[in-house]
Amino acid sequence: MTGVQTDADATIAEMQRELDDLRRQVAAWRTRYDAGARRDLNFTNSAKEVGPVYTALDLEGSAGTALEVPGEFPYTRGIHPTGYRGRLWTMRQFAGFGSAKETNERYKFLLEHGTTGLSVAFDFPTLMGYDSDHARSEGEVGKCGVAISSLADMEALFEGIPLGDVSTSMTINGPAIILWCFYIAAAEKQGVPAEKLRGTVQNDILKEYMAQHAWCFPIEPALRLIVDMFEWGAKHTPQWNTISISGYHIREAGATAAQELAFTLADGFTYVERGIARGLAVDDFAPRLSFFWDVHNDFFEEIAKLRAARRIWARHMRDRFKAKDPRSWMMRFHSQTAGVTLTAQQPMNNVVRVAYQALAATLGGTQSLHTNSMDETLALPTEQAVQVALRTQQVLAYETGVPNVSDPLGGSYYVERLTDELEADAEALFAEIDGVGGVVNALEAGWLQRKISESAMRQQWEIEQQRRVIVGVNAFETDESLSIPLLKMDEEATREQGLRLQRLRETRDSATCTANLDRLRTAARGSENVVPYILACARSYCTLYEIRAALEDVFGAYREPVFF
Repeated sequence: MTGVQTDADATIAEMQRELDDLRRQVAAWRTRYDAGARRDLNFTNSAKEVGPVYTALDLEGSAGTALEVPGEFPYTRGIHPTGYRGRLWTMRQFAGFGSAKETNERYKFLLEHGTTGLSVAFDFPTLMGYDSDHARSEGEVGKCGVAISSLADMEALFEGIPLGDVSTSMTINGPAIILWCFYIAAAEKQGVPAEKLRGTVQNDILKEYMAQHAWCFPIEPALRLIVDMFEWGAKHTPQWNTISISGYHIREAGATAAQELAFTLADGFTYVERGIARGLAVDDFAPRLSFFWDVHNDFFEEIAKLRAARRIWARHMRDRFKAKDPRSWMMRFHSQTAGVTLTAQQPMNNVVRVAYQALAATLGGTQSLHTNSMDETLALPTEQAVQVALRTQQVLAYETGVPNVSDPLGGSYYVERLTDELEADAEALFAEIDGVGGVVNALEAGWLQRKISESAMRQQWEIEQQRRVIVGVNAFETDESLSIPLLKMDEEATREQGLRLQRLRETRDSATCTANLDRLRTAARGSENVVPYILACARSYCTLYEIRAALEDVFGAYREPVFF
């Protein structure tokens, strides 16, 4: 035993001598070269100071991922042992405009060109729970997404697309439970049972109050609806993700990478707490929780953010929430390139931005990816722009060699240090959120909203002061006129959508609709799970706003407090 101890002590002593030697080398290097290596832009997108060189010294006290392999707790290096060698990420393209029929044609175009999953963009009226012919929908129908006001529209949206064979993501939050029921009912019409459906509904209402503002009901009843979906979905749609906890919109509103990481995960923990409070076993619903991250311009920071996210989620789910199923520890997530980084000036530059962001997403181990089209800051994307965005993913998947190795930047001094720092930053922010009473209290007090606003203002100031260069905007400008085609919307689509709704109301069984809406109100007043009642409304062709209004009769409407 003494001999073993002596050998171990000698090894430790040798390692310490090597670190001391490295410390002297780095000090000498800094004396000779560091002064001449300074730039004004020596910080990440999140204003995190970046050193000119990283070595083993930066990982002292941290094992980094030296003792980790992909596919094992805490999943810093990825949730799948073989990474993309076994299966590539799902290639999604966010699409939706005009009528359900027009968007259906775009979906078929995408599927024919290699998209492996569909992602539905809804127009503003749908996002807010209004029918296309509601007074508040005027001027917005089909403009930034597809108009869906009933099961009939959902059927048209997926006509000729077998819902048992595709994975569908729906970006909808306030009225998410209603659109989800429309989708389930549309699948039933195709003969596809709910248990065979694969996909995700975003359904992350906490980030709506924080950043995006597409809400319907006050916070507590909105959380109840989400837990109803957890409960019903665990039994009836086992392959469906009933929530995609979204950092994307938090980041687009101006949050830093660390804030996106912390605020999104804090939302996720809140949903877990609410599910447990309902009496659900954590392992019954946590495996179907998914996440959605923004992938911004700062290449290494974004990779580190995704690695840190997996690690934090795994540790909290196992150690804090006592989940026993490894599937509950694994963070599964979709990523999208950063819409806020797209510029109207020199829009072809956006192709380059998106390519680098997509590379960061895959090096960070995303399971699903949407690449933005170069023209999205100007209009809904043209088919040509969408095809270039999709081809960006395909070149990455099939020509670069990136999928061949799991977590290829694991062990990089810089990436490991950033991963550790972002984890520490997130934990510090969790403590601050707890200090103001948790996520719900922080929202009601405006604390979270102010944090994001302050970060957004700092970033805008940096751009205006040219401390942060945006190519083609505050540097390298040209006087060239816009040289790319834009998609033009047909105003006739709004009129046709209104006529379809009119015909629907005239031909459906109105008595059945009224009875189903009354039963929904009764269920909402009590403690029953409301999913079966909303499904009944959907099947009888109640409209989106009729269902929203029935719930609003019971829950009331959300009115944002004034914080600023």
